[in-house]
Amino acid sequence: MAHTSLPVRATRLAIGPLRGWRELALYGGLLALMALDLYLIFVFAPTERVQGDVQRIFYFHVGSAWLAFVAFFVVALGSVGYLWRRTPRWDYLAVGSAEIGVIFTTLTLATGSIWGRVVWGVWWTLRTYLDNVATRRRMAAVLGIFGFVDVPIVWFSVQWWRSLHPQPTILQQGGGMPREMLVTLLVSVATFTLLYAVLLRQRFALERAADQAAALRDLLRAQAEIGG
Repeated sequence: MAHTSLPVRATRLAIGPLRGWRELALYGGLLALMALDLYLIFVFAPTERVQGDVQRIFYFHVGSAWLAFVAFFVVALGSVGYLWRRTPRWDYLAVGSAEIGVIFTTLTLATGSIWGRVVWGVWWTLRTYLDNVATRRRMAAVLGIFGFVDVPIVWFSVQWWRSLHPQPTILQQGGGMPREMLVTLLVSVATFTLLYAVLLRQRFALERAADQAAALRDLLRAQAEIGG
């Protein structure tokens, strides 16, 4: 009896919050509110004059975005709480909210793309926001700096967090790798480095040409407007 009561008790502890009249009232209230929301969206709310019925995606889009913001705020709250208290409940909170946040972030992007495709003719675009070249370059520079911050973390993570990844051997005293393997590795790294240099050279030239073409296009457009 003692052997069977433990898993039963654990099961009750796990699903206990899902039972009782409070939970039934909670889920019943949620279903009622969802039904009311659908009624308001598709019946009560007027049809937008320009966009038509597709504008009703707006209510799902904003709701999903709001929930994504709230979810990741709770993730941050749970993460700080766990680092402070070291109790599992904070981790449960952060993990659960993170998964919900990912779902509703995806819904936000999906509904926004569908809405944009019907109204503006494109699934997704950032050009409207980044038409200012100086702004785009400044944002890219900041993002690039933050991106590099992760490099030393990845480099030292092999030593900080032991996992299936092998430990560094090249810099160990006495050498942890046969000469033939070391030479092969160095040649391989050099080859990939050269490949990067070639690809970067081509991509740099392409970006410069695209910038020059855009400048020329703007000049021709300005001249056409003056001439017109």
